[in-house]
Amino acid sequence: MEIDPERGNGGKNMADVLVVTSKVKKYIKEKATFNTSAETIEVLSKAVEALCQRGIESAKNDGRKTVMARDINIDHL
Repeated sequence: MEIDPERGNGGKNMADVLVVTSKVKKYIKEKATFNTSAETIEVLSKAVEALCQRGIESAKNDGRKTVMARDINIDHL
């Protein structure tokens, strides 16, 4: 079986992962000595993608081509 270097778990393209897996796992391990599932990385990546998309839309609505911190709203944190 040939391995595609751009593929990750579940056949997802590695470019779809928007968080640094090793850093997330290290953070959780250091803060709580817990392990981190692959699904956790996928959920975090989807959350980052959604935040970026909202930022893009906000910048576009303001007539800008630069996403700024003010375009990223995290209401639930």
